[in-house]
Amino acid sequence: MLEQTDTTLKNSDVRLCDETRPESLALIIIPTFNEAENIARLLNRLSELYQSDADILVIDDNSPDGTIDIVRSMQPGIRGLSVIKREKKLGLGTAYLTGFHYALDQGYRYIIEMDADYSHDPGEVSSLLDAIKGADLVIGSRYMNNTVNVVNWPLGRLILSKLASIYTQFITGLPVDDPTSGFKCFNADVLRALDLDSINSQGYSFQIEMNFRVWKKGFTIKEIPIVFVDRSVGKSKMTRKNIREAIWIVWWLKIKSVFGYL
Repeated sequence: MLEQTDTTLKNSDVRLCDETRPESLALIIIPTFNEAENIARLLNRLSELYQSDADILVIDDNSPDGTIDIVRSMQPGIRGLSVIKREKKLGLGTAYLTGFHYALDQGYRYIIEMDADYSHDPGEVSSLLDAIKGADLVIGSRYMNNTVNVVNWPLGRLILSKLASIYTQFITGLPVDDPTSGFKCFNADVLRALDLDSINSQGYSFQIEMNFRVWKKGFTIKEIPIVFVDRSVGKSKMTRKNIREAIWIVWWLKIKSVFGYL
């Protein structure tokens, strides 16, 4: 059934949880690539906090460090944990789109994006789920109310991230303090209203494009404050290509919006 809704899964290895959970309203999507040092701790914590409230979908891009093997070994002990292994590294944006298609196909009401490196506090998932009841998209923001809630980032990366937010707001008019945040929760109706197959950006720009499209559709966006803690193990996946893409994507979105192509 997944192959019918998302062609990127045709050559993927899909392992679902043993039992379906129609009573579960939320799905937490976690893309991974070489996160063997982080993933077990994160999944255990999410399971402790939300096993009765949310399922988990890990989408792994064939990590050579054995991330997928760790996740599979944990499936028998974590109810509602599913995994999709893709044949190669295909990028953050396509991973989330794969997860979105899966979530809609399975009938989830709320869909959460979350990093695998423990920079997003698992305890804040409940805040996202509480806030989504009064909004269409909730963003966990590092920069609300002129504050910076980031721990252990190098100054250069912090400046780059903050400037990206200001730049995005200035060019597009998007009324979001942290448009590049990757910790967020969608109402499924929002994802159904978007043309997901037309989205092909990655990294920072994927988050910007999703927020912009949601805003332009007239949906309600709400931000809640979070504390972002930089990963303590593993390597960042941010590349210069992601940064360059984020620079031009805001102009592309603005132009398409002006001419009514979004």
